[in-house]
Amino acid sequence: VLARSPGPLVVRDYAHTPDGMKRALEALRSLTDGSLTVVFGCGGDRDRSKRPLMGDAAVSLADRVMITTDNPRTEDPHRIFEDITAGLNPAGFEVIEDRARAIEQAILAAGAGDVVLLAGKGHETYQDVRGTKLPFDEVAIVGALTERLT
Repeated sequence: VLARSPGPLVVRDYAHTPDGMKRALEALRSLTDGSLTVVFGCGGDRDRSKRPLMGDAAVSLADRVMITTDNPRTEDPHRIFEDITAGLNPAGFEVIEDRARAIEQAILAAGAGDVVLLAGKGHETYQDVRGTKLPFDEVAIVGALTERLT
């Protein structure tokens, strides 16, 4: 749990497989009568076949889906987004390439009693982009936003 009040419950999980995504969303759904938002992406240069399964799990179980980057490595993020969203209703998700911006928008759109899941990165404190590990700390991002809002 990264943040609880005054806004939504914000949780991060390493859920980076279709089964992990499904289990995390089902568990969080049981904790709220409010809205459930998931922010996630799929790693680049990795198993492309799981990407549409991740997208399907997200739109099936969350009220709001924000697709973003998660270690694109040497792959074009837009290709990853296309794989994730293949076959999905375009009204069922939003794509925001900048993960920090996606996190901020998800939290700002959620209210007290809602839940926001940051899925995929878990303990990682970097984004792997074109062979460079750029600092990226979801705990710090959520903390700074929570501080700004209180």
